[in-house]
Amino acid sequence: MASPSPTSIRIWDLPTRLFHWTLAAVVCALLVTGMTAGDWMEWHMRLGEAALALLLFRLCWGLVGGRWSRFSSFLYSPAHLLRYLRGHKTPLDEVGHSPAGALSTFVLLLALLAQGILGLFSNDDIAFAGPLSHLLSDGLVDRLTGWHKLGKYVILALILLHLAAIVWYSLVRHRPLVSAMLTGNKSLPPSTPASQDGPARWLLALVIAAACAGLLWWIHGLGAPIPPAGGNGF
Repeated sequence: MASPSPTSIRIWDLPTRLFHWTLAAVVCALLVTGMTAGDWMEWHMRLGEAALALLLFRLCWGLVGGRWSRFSSFLYSPAHLLRYLRGHKTPLDEVGHSPAGALSTFVLLLALLAQGILGLFSNDDIAFAGPLSHLLSDGLVDRLTGWHKLGKYVILALILLHLAAIVWYSLVRHRPLVSAMLTGNKSLPPSTPASQDGPARWLLALVIAAACAGLLWWIHGLGAPIPPAGGNGF
């Protein structure tokens, strides 16, 4: 008996897709403003806070979002990851994030989250003062600022690795990862469970996003004004 023909299944809900592309744009802008520094550092701080709000949203959406956006759908055990890398795959491994893709996603999200938190406490004493930097001693702030500056190279390396993996999956494995994140759909067996996506889910995402943005706005208000002049960051 022939297998059912693949059909278009909603895998990535709209909030997940908007998060993905918005975060990509914000991180690119962060890299540019951090490298340019000077008068751009005020924007760098604002963009960093926006990135943190997005990441906080993703943490929440990973608990209540669509079927394949939830962390439970791509939280694989080390044994499962090893089996996947050895070529022993299950039908569901390629629906959302594969075990290898899940590991890459978690590492990148955690690195961005750590970088953003470091930025809140960073201060270069020239043009940049994170909104929470005044809460710590000068010595600890200097140390966190150094880690924050080093972190931009870690982030850049992870982004390049992420892009290389996308190219490899597209050209070698013929997996349309980019189009799936644009449309939300993948061509899969009809029995594949779909992610919930619709106005009710979008409203929930909007409420969560507004709460995350409000929290970062409140944190921003805790800081002192940024002194004028130039400096380095990210």
